Amino acid sequence: QAALRYFSPLLFFALGVAMAECIRMRYQKAQKIHWRQLVLVMEIVLLFAVGFFPNDIDLLANAMVSFACAMQVQAFRKVNGYAFASTMCIGNLRSGMDSLCAWLVGGSTKAFGKAMHYFAIIFLFALGAGLGSLALAPMGSRAIWLSCLLLFISFCLMFLKEDVEEIKEDLEALEAKH
Repeated sequence: QAALRYFSPLLFFALGVAMAECIRMRYQKAQKIHWRQLVLVMEIVLLFAVGFFPNDIDLLANAMVSFACAMQVQAFRKVNGYAFASTMCIGNLRSGMDSLCAWLVGGSTKAFGKAMHYFAIIFLFALGAGLGSLALAPMGSRAIWLSCLLLFISFCLMFLKEDVEEIKEDLEALEAKH
């Protein structure tokens, strides 16, 4: 039973990676919605459902959160061109310190900017964890719904980003004609 407790989240994490890849392969060329937005929708649905689970099925809740976490890690690998982990801090801390050391030794402003990106990601992660822990007392397991809200905001912002990129392309095409 103890082995199942540890194996189950690992199995669901692996299945989450596979699901994100299946979504990417199937919807990579979709026009109306980006495949990563479909991943976000699945995450929102899964995490919202977990908020309704009673405490006696924590094993299933943990497995579903692992599944959603894996989909996010697989689908969102870069921010501003830098590889990062969206659901864990240790790799980001390593990358941030590596870039900070490169800046301290070589004086590269690019390395400093990269370090600041990583430290900002870590700060936001810590802020989210802190706010989540504060929400536990009044909300209980429904505090996970705050994650759903943030994922929904991210989902919507992805539409704005697409619109901005489309406008840039249109402007570049107009400039090329003149």
